[in-house]
Amino acid sequence: MKKWGVILCICLAVTACGVGNTNTTYSRGNIGQAGIVREGVIISMTPVNVEGTAAVGTIGGAVAGGAAGSMIGGNTAVNIIGGTAGAILGGMIGNTAEKAITKDTAMQFLVRLSNGQTTAVVQSNELNFRVGDKVLLITTDGTTRLQYAN
Repeated sequence: MKKWGVILCICLAVTACGVGNTNTTYSRGNIGQAGIVREGVIISMTPVNVEGTAAVGTIGGAVAGGAAGSMIGGNTAVNIIGGTAGAILGGMIGNTAEKAITKDTAMQFLVRLSNGQTTAVVQSNELNFRVGDKVLLITTDGTTRLQYAN
């Protein structure tokens, strides 16, 4: 039983390694990239759910579970069966753990642009935007973020 506790801890640790993207977090690839800037006003805000990811947790859990399961003991056949079962169970646990850890909520902003068109942007709201706020829409490498207009 102690082995499964260790496996679960490994799965949770592996899935907790990622940092979520917010409207104030940029990837290294965005540094120095020119972006398109448009002006607008927030006309609507709707809370939305963001699905969690599952790749790292599934793989990490499967590896950890397979390694632990293969050490059950006995003959080679028992170790193979244990490793296979451990990989399947570890992958399922890792998948579930990562999805739970990485799911989030965000806000869908409808923005009336200065040219009269309306666009939608989904992002976090750590800058505490409100309906009626004047914003800049900054698009870099296909990702659009809202910032306050001065």
